[in-house]
Amino acid sequence: MECYCGSKKEFSECCESYLSGVSKPSSALELMRSRYSAYVLGDGGYIVRTTAKENRYEDDLELIGEYAKSVKWLGLEILHVEKNIVEFKAYYRDANGAKVQHEKSNFIYEDGAWLYRDGKIYNSKIERNKRCPCGSGKKYKKCCESKQNN
Repeated sequence: MECYCGSKKEFSECCESYLSGVSKPSSALELMRSRYSAYVLGDGGYIVRTTAKENRYEDDLELIGEYAKSVKWLGLEILHVEKNIVEFKAYYRDANGAKVQHEKSNFIYEDGAWLYRDGKIYNSKIERNKRCPCGSGKKYKKCCESKQNN
């Protein structure tokens, strides 16, 4: 099965070893991709464990689980990567249709592991002439956008 993070690798050769705790991501990008896979799978434990200590809240486990059940993740697009920063768009569908979360995430390397520190969220929308994130192969305006407007 292809990995949820969009790497084009098999899940067993990509994010699975991170989520299971067998290995640790060796870069901010690998951590970003594995956290996306964790959201897809509703693995709140991984999300909490890979968050910087100052921003880590055990109460988030339940919230992440609820959120994971309320959305269907459609895909991850990596826009820009620096050593400690990953800018991405994560596409998902909720009760109101297809959406995008556009974020520039900051990561730190602490105690031998990469951790998510925080991020800046941008007010973005799915571009009408791009391929629809649902995977239909159609342009967004001819697919999920038109369904939202009906």
